[in-house]
Amino acid sequence: MNMVAGCPMCDETGGRLVFEAAKFRVIHASEVGFPAFYRVVWKDHVAEWSDLSPEDRVLCMEAVTVVEQSLRDALAPAKVNLAALGNMVPHLHWHVIARFDWDPRFPGSVWAEVQRERDPEREAAIAVKLPALEREMIQRLATRSF
Repeated sequence: MNMVAGCPMCDETGGRLVFEAAKFRVIHASEVGFPAFYRVVWKDHVAEWSDLSPEDRVLCMEAVTVVEQSLRDALAPAKVNLAALGNMVPHLHWHVIARFDWDPRFPGSVWAEVQRERDPEREAAIAVKLPALEREMIQRLATRSF
């Protein structure tokens, strides 16, 4: 596996590990105000989407799709945001974020200006659903040939 010392995605898990496959992992990211914020992290240190082989691009997008669909099924968010910026950490990873019309920055991006106060009760109600959501997500990921 291609690793780079000093890269936080190579050196650390990057969050609470939910699922690990041979080529990627899914983590729950601890992001204040966003209780259902996940990342699909490619294990090899590659910076750009085009660094992956066509087969690996399909595999990675399939994992992103499973995470997204799991969030949609369990939480019925207003929107799911997908992003692969990598400006701060040039190691390929996809953000998969369930968004709600009550979250602090909606309808802007999770990095936009705050639009409203956080709603800890609603955030807690989402957090309570995560264990079941993650069990279902793991089941879906495990039944695919990753």
